[in-house]
Amino acid sequence: MTDLTSLNLAEARDALRKREFTALELTEAYLDAMAAARKLNCFITETSDRARDMARASDQRLASGGAGALEGIPLGIKDLFCTKDVLSTAASHILDGFAPSYESAVTANLWREGAVMLGKLNLDEFAMGSSNETSYYGPVINPWRRTDDPAPLAPGGSSGGSA
Repeated sequence: MTDLTSLNLAEARDALRKREFTALELTEAYLDAMAAARKLNCFITETSDRARDMARASDQRLASGGAGALEGIPLGIKDLFCTKDVLSTAASHILDGFAPSYESAVTANLWREGAVMLGKLNLDEFAMGSSNETSYYGPVINPWRRTDDPAPLAPGGSSGGSA
């Protein structure tokens, strides 16, 4: 079988609709990839159980023909956006422990279309930066290196975890 994490969004969407694999299988592939890359510090909060629940719900909607535009597609959410009952910190110690009782418009739209949340992605504190070195939760590590220079490279910012 193809490495499910190598599919682009359109390929994954089309294969889900053809039932070539399930949303839960796709989500599990991404959760495995997240675990393997944990040392890169891309995620502030992982939501594995929620992701599995969302994927199962997507599989039910796909089976009944009620799929949204992003049905079953796993993704990370920049920790700048509030997600109901999930740690939402903007990578700041000031908001450490904050789990809002409401959903941001951005994430509400994603859930309405069937997206599956893997977790909350690291970023520069309050998205104010360009190197992802100011997060209270530590910098994101760029896995890439230049062949002639072993010096670490910045992943970019403010969305370093997304990169």
